[in-house]
Amino acid sequence: MSLLLALILSPLFLGIIVRTKAFFAGRKGQPLLQFYYDLVKLLRKGVVYSSSTTLVFRLSPWLALATVGTALFILPLPGYSGWISFPGDFFVLFSLLGVLRFSLVCSALDTGSSFEGMGASREMFISFLAEPALLLSFLVLAFGLEGYTLKEILSHPFSIGAGRTVALYFISVSLLIVLLAENSRIPFDDPNTHLELTMIHEVMVLDHSGPDLAGILYSSALKLWILGSLWVGISIPVRWGIFYIDVLVFLGSMGLLAVIIGIIESILARVRMIRVSHALSLATVLAGLALLWTIG
Repeated sequence: MSLLLALILSPLFLGIIVRTKAFFAGRKGQPLLQFYYDLVKLLRKGVVYSSSTTLVFRLSPWLALATVGTALFILPLPGYSGWISFPGDFFVLFSLLGVLRFSLVCSALDTGSSFEGMGASREMFISFLAEPALLLSFLVLAFGLEGYTLKEILSHPFSIGAGRTVALYFISVSLLIVLLAENSRIPFDDPNTHLELTMIHEVMVLDHSGPDLAGILYSSALKLWILGSLWVGISIPVRWGIFYIDVLVFLGSMGLLAVIIGIIESILARVRMIRVSHALSLATVLAGLALLWTIG
């Protein structure tokens, strides 16, 4: 079920974010289904390849889509098992997301453009700072809950103990920071920017077109859904024990997260690169404090 929800509704998640931002800006905004229209339009177009690119550039969008699609088999619906579940499965999930990033960085470098190389360098810099907070947060949950699969971690996170619930709040804030950074959202990056010197993720996909660009955009939407699902499972642990009710609660929670992201992007501006390291270091510090609170 989690796989189908992600494949169908991840573009709608982006639509809710955009409509929230439009509401705060006093505009009508684009349709909720605009991202679906964009994907269909791109799939109908042709593809243009530069003479300087190699097979790496042509395969990277589909490698990115394949890796994030594989990650969806591991991602569970909070409270239920995913298609694939085993101890330490969250390590594999995060590794697959790392392969997604690696494929896009390789395609950017394959163009031979110093501009795209700059974006790839910034992307790796952000991931270098974000991944420790992400891994440390889930290690804290795994040891605190004595459950080493995503199903066990996301089923009842507040069973970590009454004296340790503060650790969950630290982890929740840490994961929200990582979610915004890993998905190139404000205040770390602006997905709608056209200023060359401030572009990070968008600059890496400038040379892609048609179905290749559609695959990259859809992969990015799925990645946002995956990290959002993990945040919801930890931060909004409402479980009724009835499958269809839990699905509705989960979808409502994902909608709430989309609104939260839209509000954050409406009230904050993109920060300078030096501030990016500060914010991501804060995420790691919060995860570390959660570890100290749990073992103490």
